[in-house]
Amino acid sequence: MKTFEIGSCDLTYDLIEKILKSGCKLILSEEAKKNIKKCRDFLDKKTDENTVPVYGVTTGFGSLYNKHISRDQLTTLQENLVKSHSCSVGTPVDPIVVKLMLLLKAHAISIGYSGVQLITVERILDFYNNDIYPVVYDRGSLGASGDLAPLANLFLPLIGEGEVIFEGKRMSGKEILDLFGWKPITLESKEGLALLNGTQFMSANGIKALIDGWHMVNCFDLFGAMSLEAYDGRIEPFWDCIQQVRPHPGQIQTGKVYRKILEGSEIIKREKEHVQDPYSFRCIPQVHGAVKDAMNHVTEVLHIEINSVTDNPTVFPDMDMVVSGGNFHGEPIALVFDYMGVALHELGNISERRVAQLILGKRGLPEFLVAKPGLNSGFMIPQYAAAACVSQNKMYAWPASCDSIVSSNGQEDLVSMGANSATKLHKIIDNLKIIAAIELMNAAQGIDFRRPLKSSPLIETIMEAYRKAVTFVEEDVVMEEYIKKTMNFLDNFDIVIE
Repeated sequence: MKTFEIGSCDLTYDLIEKILKSGCKLILSEEAKKNIKKCRDFLDKKTDENTVPVYGVTTGFGSLYNKHISRDQLTTLQENLVKSHSCSVGTPVDPIVVKLMLLLKAHAISIGYSGVQLITVERILDFYNNDIYPVVYDRGSLGASGDLAPLANLFLPLIGEGEVIFEGKRMSGKEILDLFGWKPITLESKEGLALLNGTQFMSANGIKALIDGWHMVNCFDLFGAMSLEAYDGRIEPFWDCIQQVRPHPGQIQTGKVYRKILEGSEIIKREKEHVQDPYSFRCIPQVHGAVKDAMNHVTEVLHIEINSVTDNPTVFPDMDMVVSGGNFHGEPIALVFDYMGVALHELGNISERRVAQLILGKRGLPEFLVAKPGLNSGFMIPQYAAAACVSQNKMYAWPASCDSIVSSNGQEDLVSMGANSATKLHKIIDNLKIIAAIELMNAAQGIDFRRPLKSSPLIETIMEAYRKAVTFVEEDVVMEEYIKKTMNFLDNFDIVIE
């Protein structure tokens, strides 16, 4: 994929992942150009002819909606809006999220109901295509009138203000425009509002979390199967007949995935002395499956969101109307982001329990998975680290959308806090990566204690690749280094079990 046409089709998280990985350039489709120009022409005409106040076009913003703005001050109004709202604070946002914000905003306003100039959208694409990352911070949005503060910081450089990162160097908005020979955008009526109103900060964080989250789902499926082998667990809980009498889609799919992963294993086929396994093994289809069902729901909601018009007011040229509404409110995605956080946390929760079971010295495994326990502590403390990450994720799983603080002098009296719901997903996933690494370490160590029995061809392939990066632990080692090596292995690990 060399180029992708904005406006040619709806966006999905997996399509966006392909766009990012391919490094392709973004261009506007002819249909998108037509829609943008049509809406802008209508708004210009409406502004010139209409004497009735139009919110955000000929009035102030928020609780200042009753302040009339004259025609000759409309550009100043929009520029003042971008400057005054540039209040994102905290930690600089991941450049990938910034890139996603540019992509999602360009897509949303190209639908043709926002009233922006064509040059404005093209400049957004210029930033994307040239890897120019406006400096945006992770706090400041209430997820209500859109993501006002972070989006303001994102688009300050369009008017020669703010800061960007380009080729690893931090420079001013004016410097980047001068470097490329671009003139600052002269914002027309409503344009600042179109840029700042919208849910693209929440959505961009959500898209990245979806990409990373689905990757973690695949990892925990595989590592859970490896732990089952290490624990000498039973295959019966994964049989299809069990899933079909409680037919949740994720549960059915998880049972199928595990049967596929374990196909051909000598360990799983051998006769077992025990009649059942602990819940952390036996209930994997139910727990992992519920996580997948939750993730699928979040995916569906977010796909609707990123293909929607979420600025305000909304311009309807064919209906001869400019309507002030509430499409910028983040409630639909705030709720599902919190749901996603709870679901992803549960992946780590059950994983840590499998890790704990493996070090108990049961099922023929040595205590703490080391040949000489006592002299060696073996895998005792990695379980502590996993438990600490799980505990922190329980804190992050608390729903941010339960909160609301009145803003804009009472005009914005119920906010979604969806930005906080979105950004804390990354913290949950960061902890999941550590937990996943620790489960892989323990599972691989346990499987090696089952030799000469072999696991399935798929697991043996993973074992071979992993052992090239991280060796079997004979005597105590610096575990921090092993965890880091395992996390590096996971960074390049990409497998989907069909």
